[in-house]
Amino acid sequence: MRKDTDSAIAPDAPLALTPELLRRHDVSGPRYTSYPTADRFVEAFGATDYAQALGQRGGAGAGALPLSLYVHIPFCESLCYYCACNKIITKHHERAAEYLRYLAREVDLHLEALGAGTAGHAPAISQLHLGGGTPTFLNDAELRALMRMLQRAFHFTPGGEYSIEVDPRTIDAGRLDVLAELGFNRLSFGVQDFDPAVQKAVHRVQPAEQVFALVQAARDRGFESVNTDLIYGLPLQTPESFARTLDQVCALRPERIALYAYAHLPERFKPQRRIDGAQLPGAAAKLAMLSDALARLQGAGYVYVGMDHFALPDDALAVAQRQGRLHRNFQGYSTQPDCDLIGLGVSAIGRIGATYSQNAKTLEEYYDALDRGCFPVQRGLALSRDDLVRRAVIMALMCQGELMFESINLAWLIDFKTYFATELEALRGLAEQGLVSLDLDARRGGIQVTPLGWYFVRAIAMVFDRYLQADRNRARFSKIL
Repeated sequence: MRKDTDSAIAPDAPLALTPELLRRHDVSGPRYTSYPTADRFVEAFGATDYAQALGQRGGAGAGALPLSLYVHIPFCESLCYYCACNKIITKHHERAAEYLRYLAREVDLHLEALGAGTAGHAPAISQLHLGGGTPTFLNDAELRALMRMLQRAFHFTPGGEYSIEVDPRTIDAGRLDVLAELGFNRLSFGVQDFDPAVQKAVHRVQPAEQVFALVQAARDRGFESVNTDLIYGLPLQTPESFARTLDQVCALRPERIALYAYAHLPERFKPQRRIDGAQLPGAAAKLAMLSDALARLQGAGYVYVGMDHFALPDDALAVAQRQGRLHRNFQGYSTQPDCDLIGLGVSAIGRIGATYSQNAKTLEEYYDALDRGCFPVQRGLALSRDDLVRRAVIMALMCQGELMFESINLAWLIDFKTYFATELEALRGLAEQGLVSLDLDARRGGIQVTPLGWYFVRAIAMVFDRYLQADRNRARFSKIL
C-alpha cells in the first residue's frame, strides 16, 4: 500500500480525463486550506480565546518551533471585477501609513502574549507571505518600514519561504531590487489571462510583454521561484483563447502555476455584479479549458502538485510532493513543516494550536480593537477531538495522497474502520471510478489516491467532512474543478 517516498503521486504524462468523469465531479466544495473550513468559524471565539491560545503556545515549549506569518495588505488602486478578496479600493496612498502603525500595534500584542520579551529572544519565522489586496500598493519606504518592524519582532530563519503577491501594474525592475533587498525570495504575479478582451471585461489590463519583462527581471535578480495565477471561466474566455494564454504561460515558464476556476457569486461578492453573466463560458467550455490546461501544462513538463497547483520538477514544491513532505495551510500548499500561523491585518486568518481565528473584516473594527489594546479577532474556532482526527485524515489525503489506518489508530487511539465506517462505504463509489484504492486490512490497510484521483482530491476529502455531510447547501463554495 505504501508508495516509495521518491515517487510522485501525480503522473509525469497527461492522463485522459473523460468528459463524463469531469461532469460528474463538477460540483461545489471547500478548498480545505483548513479543516474545519472558515465558514464554520463562530463569533463565540474571540480575542480572549486567541490570547489564551498564544499564551499556551509560549508556555508549552511550542515557542521553539518556527511560525508561519501572513500579513494582509487590503489596499488596491483599481477594482478587478472577478475578485472575491477582502480589499479596499483607493488611490489615497496616505492610508497605508496609518495601517502600518496599527499592524505594529498588533505585532506588539503578539510578542507580549507569546512572552517573547521575557524570553529574551524573538519568535522564529520560517514562512512569510504578504497578500491582499495588493501588497505592492505600499511604496518602497513603506515596504522597508514594514519589513524592519517584522524583522525586529521575529527571527527569520535561513532557508525559509518569504513571498509576496505582486500586481504587475504596480511594479518595475527597480522595485524588484527593493523586494530582493528586503529578503523576499519568492514572487507571485497575478496574470489571470493574457487575452486583451478578457482583461478588459474583468477590468485588469496588463500587456503580456510587461509580465514577461518582469519575470525575466526577477530571474536576473536571483528570486528562487516565480508563481503566476491563472483563472479559467472568466467572461469572454473560450477554450481557444485560453489555450493561447496557456501557450504564453508555458513560454514564460514560471516555476509554479496556480490555476483556479472562476466562481461567479455576485450575491456574495459585490464587484462580480459588474460582470455580464451572459459573457461567461458555459460548463462544457469550462471543462474543456480545464482538460486542455492539464494536458498542456503537463505536456510542457509541469508536475501537477494537486488542488490547482503545478510546479516544474526541480521546484521545491514538486520536490516536497515527491518526498512526501507537502503541507497545506491557509495560503495553500507549502514546503514548510506544519506549524502555527499568525495572521496580521484586517480579515487575516491564523491557526494557533487547536484553534483558528480571523480578524475583523473592516478597518473601522480592526482599528477600534487595537485602540482598546485588544487583539482584533472577531471569530474563530476551538477544534474538537473529532475535528482534529478528521483534519489529520483530510490533510494526509490532500498532501500525501495516502493514509494508513494504523497511523491514525495509533495517533488518535481509534479504530479507523469503525470510526469511519460510513465514510469508507462512501469511498467505494470513488474506488469504482478509479479515484482511490482501498485496502481494508485491519492492520496494514489504508486509502491511496490514484493518479487519476489526484485531480479530484477535493471530492475525496469531502467524504470525511462531517460538517459538509450534515449540510448539503454547498452553493457558498467554489466548484471543485
